[in-house]
Amino acid sequence: MELNREMTLKLAALARLEFTDQELAGIQADLQQMIGFVEKLNELDTSGIEPLTHISGEENRLRNDEIKGSVSPALALSNAPAPAGQFFTVPKVIKK
Repeated sequence: MELNREMTLKLAALARLEFTDQELAGIQADLQQMIGFVEKLNELDTSGIEPLTHISGEENRLRNDEIKGSVSPALALSNAPAPAGQFFTVPKVIKK
């Protein structure tokens, strides 16, 4: 696939990027090199090779969910610097 100037400009517009003419030529060359690499991969014979979902054969080891005790609101607020009733108070972050 040959990447022309118009296609490069369209890709830049879609990505909301702006380039000078000199930068655009460099970007176009880089994109053409990437496309060439992908096209080279298409030459490989992958018949008989199953697609992978993960690169490694390892699987996650999951634990069973267990119901455990919970902390009471009073205990949770016992170390809070400035509790307000049953809530934590924090400094205002957004100023209007």
